[in-house]
Amino acid sequence: MPTSSASNPRPAHTVSLFGSGTLTTPSSTSKAITYNPDLAPLGAALTAALIPSSDGSTTAEFTVSGLLPNRGYAVHAHTEACGVTGEAAGPHFQNHKDPAATPQAPSTNPEYANPRNEIWLDVRTDTAGAGTSRTTVPFVLTDRLPGSIVVHEAMQTPTAPGEAGQAGARIACLTLSGQ
Repeated sequence: MPTSSASNPRPAHTVSLFGSGTLTTPSSTSKAITYNPDLAPLGAALTAALIPSSDGSTTAEFTVSGLLPNRGYAVHAHTEACGVTGEAAGPHFQNHKDPAATPQAPSTNPEYANPRNEIWLDVRTDTAGAGTSRTTVPFVLTDRLPGSIVVHEAMQTPTAPGEAGQAGARIACLTLSGQ
């Protein structure tokens, strides 16, 4: 049965999130951190914007420059801000949390770990190491928000059962803030 906009109104308080920075070595004050300078070089620039729409969706955009040329990077929104280690960013942000997931065993169930329930921004760089990715997810951000965008070592995000959403080591992180 179709849902009318009157019975499914847009939440009253939606949040836009932004992040921008140049990759530095890990510190407690860094907003853009590289954990692997061989894959995410110091000085590379990262920018992210997550903007809600009036139709109940969110458009996310991720732009990079100074990364390795002609390479794919798996990229996801995570639950916590960046920290001194990549693990500080927590698991992937999920609109509907996988009830079976734990901090020690993040979700790999494709019912939850998928690009409609998480924010995946896999990006491919050009010959200069620049790239932009964009996605639209069918939800808006309200009271529970992602804290960061994490760049992983994998060249793209797997989707098969048991490996869904897994993308290898965390090589860089960008902290998000709300507006």
